[in-house]
Amino acid sequence: MTPRLRRGVRLTYDRTRQTHVLLFPEGVLVPNATAAAVLELCDGERTVPDIAAALGERYAGVREGDVGDVLARLVDRQVVEWA
Repeated sequence: MTPRLRRGVRLTYDRTRQTHVLLFPEGVLVPNATAAAVLELCDGERTVPDIAAALGERYAGVREGDVGDVLARLVDRQVVEWA
């Protein structure tokens, strides 16, 4: 299974706030840097191990379980779905 942003959800960078913003029909979510890094890789093609590996190239100590936990919270918020 591969995570992807739900239909109508868009991750963008707000230059005014200098942070990522997740826009969705019900509102706006300002993800922390970790969640933003995971969201950038949720393209419906990468698996959780793929996302963890990609993040591991940029950051030390990335664990697949941690990526799965971030994704589970984003699924609960209904901004990410499994493809």
